[in-house]
Amino acid sequence: MHALDWVIVVVYLAYVGIDGIRRTRRSTEIEGYLLANRSLPWWAVGLSVMATQLSAVTMIGTTAQGATDGLRFVQFYFGLPLAMVIIGVTLVPFLHGAKVYTAYEYLERRFDAKTRSLTAFLFLISRGMSCGTILAAPAVVFASIFGWPIGVSVAIMGVPTVLYTVLGGVQAVTWADVKQMVLVTTAITAVIIVALLKLPVSPDAALRIAGSVGRLRALDFHFDLTQQYTIWSGVIGGTFLMMSYFGTDQSQVQRFLTAKSVDEARSSLLISAYWKIPLQAAVLLVGVLVFVFYLFVKPPMLFNPEHDRRVREAEPAKYQALAAQYGAALAERDAAARGIAAHDATISRDAFRTAETRVEAVRTEALALAERVTGEPSKDVNYIIPHFVLFDLPVGLTGIFIASVMAAAMSAVAAELNSLATASVIDFYRRWVRPQAPDAEYLRASKIATGFWGIFACVIATYAVSLGSLIEVVNRFGSFFYGSILGVFLLAMIPKSRALGAFVGLISGMLAVGAVNFGRPDVAFLWHNVIGAVTVVVVGLAVSSLSPKSVVASR
Repeated sequence: MHALDWVIVVVYLAYVGIDGIRRTRRSTEIEGYLLANRSLPWWAVGLSVMATQLSAVTMIGTTAQGATDGLRFVQFYFGLPLAMVIIGVTLVPFLHGAKVYTAYEYLERRFDAKTRSLTAFLFLISRGMSCGTILAAPAVVFASIFGWPIGVSVAIMGVPTVLYTVLGGVQAVTWADVKQMVLVTTAITAVIIVALLKLPVSPDAALRIAGSVGRLRALDFHFDLTQQYTIWSGVIGGTFLMMSYFGTDQSQVQRFLTAKSVDEARSSLLISAYWKIPLQAAVLLVGVLVFVFYLFVKPPMLFNPEHDRRVREAEPAKYQALAAQYGAALAERDAAARGIAAHDATISRDAFRTAETRVEAVRTEALALAERVTGEPSKDVNYIIPHFVLFDLPVGLTGIFIASVMAAAMSAVAAELNSLATASVIDFYRRWVRPQAPDAEYLRASKIATGFWGIFACVIATYAVSLGSLIEVVNRFGSFFYGSILGVFLLAMIPKSRALGAFVGLISGMLAVGAVNFGRPDVAFLWHNVIGAVTVVVVGLAVSSLSPKSVVASR
């Protein structure tokens, strides 16, 4: 990287860190540290919610998703507007009006302590795993720049982020998120413009080429439970996932609990309802343009630099043979792409698709060789965008993009760790260990919990990189838990439900999702949210109808 890029990265990260610490010097009480004294304006809360979503995983994982699979992933968000309206009418007034620290406190008031604790525990596991995935994104950038092992890269990014979060609080996180939204949208816009300018063909030709292999197909109306992204999985499964994430996940609930009123909390959520889909489409478009760019500029056979080096050294003859095949396939693909761009009648789209298939076949063989040599999963989809940023963006813009990835990771991880610490302290330490203690003790416990979850996230991050596209990994982790958690909150709004029904329903929901996940792995993960929520509600109501009529806790 050029010196100017390093200056941009260092200066921006220092500014965000110093400003965050400055804002939290007065957070000496537990409500100020965890909920900013419920005083933040709606627009800042809304941008914070958006920034948590538009994180480092988005910058690395979603763009990579666009490069490898096109625009289909945008269907994942089609349930978001509906989910936000439902949450605004139901869960927001329930939780904000209850004056709770966590969403799970409300479950004890409605049901009992064991339902609250089990739900909070499931949140901690799911969000801790997702936090590790978020931390993996900047680690990929470090690994690409320096060729370091992913574990070292995770530690270099993770340790200072955890320290920053321990010193900070939710107010620091929120205002860092506001800055982050500005930087991320600037970086995405700039990358789209630069990618279009650097292409050797017109934007129209670039989109025509991308469309010839399905990269611009944004809608799929086939009803197939095994297809990951369709209009049905997005609208139905996506609505359940978004309702659970934004309405019951403490990392998001904690955001709208900091708003001044119920109306401002609702307004903050509507920002995501209006702007999330266009922003995600723009991020996916970056990936599509990178795909087209590498049709004309030779890409590496293995994007993971560490795996590429180790394969070169361990299997030089095999590597050279594959490289020769790869070069020939790229040349064929390049010629076919240029023919389509020039409207050459002798070049058909079938010829281009055939050439693309040959390129992918050689890459698949190279990835399998890398897996045998390294003994590690060799999916390198998350290294595509870092390679483009480091080697193909102009000086200055590289620094802005990398700064946005790293700062996005810091703000998102800080937000996640803050919510994990909140649930750990409020739902477990204060509830079961020290019900009556001064705020200073709870603050100290919050910082210890932050450190613990930071270590947990670092461990998960070292494995998440090799599991595929980070944006998919983080949502797979969440979908395993989200539907069942949502089901409990849906039961809480049904007067006939009882504590025993909620507890048994929650366990049944998790068992049902586990059975589908491990027994039928071909079922798309978005449907796990529907399966979990429906199972919890059905079983919960059935058990409630059979259990003795007892006094239902006050709402």
